[in-house]
Amino acid sequence: MIRSGNPALKDSTFLDLGSGAIVRGGDNVMTLAGTVNKTGMLLLMAVLTATFTWYQVSTPAGIVGAGPYLWGGMIGGLVLALVTVFKKEWSPVTAPLYALVEGFFLGAISAMFNHMYEGIVMQAVLLTFGTLFALLFVYRTGLIKATENFKLGVAAATGGIFLVYMASIVLGLFGIQIPMIHESGMVGIGFSLFVVVIAALNLVLDFDFIETGAEQGAPKYMEWYGAFGLMVTLVWLYIEFLRLLAKLRD
Repeated sequence: MIRSGNPALKDSTFLDLGSGAIVRGGDNVMTLAGTVNKTGMLLLMAVLTATFTWYQVSTPAGIVGAGPYLWGGMIGGLVLALVTVFKKEWSPVTAPLYALVEGFFLGAISAMFNHMYEGIVMQAVLLTFGTLFALLFVYRTGLIKATENFKLGVAAATGGIFLVYMASIVLGLFGIQIPMIHESGMVGIGFSLFVVVIAALNLVLDFDFIETGAEQGAPKYMEWYGAFGLMVTLVWLYIEFLRLLAKLRD
């Protein structure tokens, strides 16, 4: 059973660590506090490069030259994410690199959205972190439980969204657009609301994954891997909030 819709955080992850990789005691184990600290470090790294990029491209003239930051950050982040997923033991190095590179992408796309809709970036940031802390609260208080049916439903919905986005990209190469879902009408806004909800619910599964890793005594480097997986979901949630807010502005 997949533990999370996030491809970086799934139940089989702990089975893929290799013989003898699970540590049951001592100081060299994954902890919740350690994962929280490393998540904060990754967020800080992403904010630093995003801020640098923002000031480079935030002017009307700078927006024109945002392409290298946007595409470089997107492709570089994807490559580093794949490396991290397949080489978890490298995550103490690749996860910080991912955060730094992803920051270039976030800074560029944020500047572009803010150029079109002034003030939208701060709204998206507040909504993203507000959602993070709200979901963490309801998870810790037990108001939402990550049951197997819950996990399966969120993972299936996440997979469906992924397929829709992939189909949209492939069809777009041939000049074909999926009608309404990317537009600012009621259907488009409804679709974005659905995606935001699913992205937010993935946070619950990510919390469950990290807690499970700490309970199972996973190796210390899995703190970086857990922080990386949570970062992937937060980036997705932030982008979806930008898209939803843009549609509402329109």
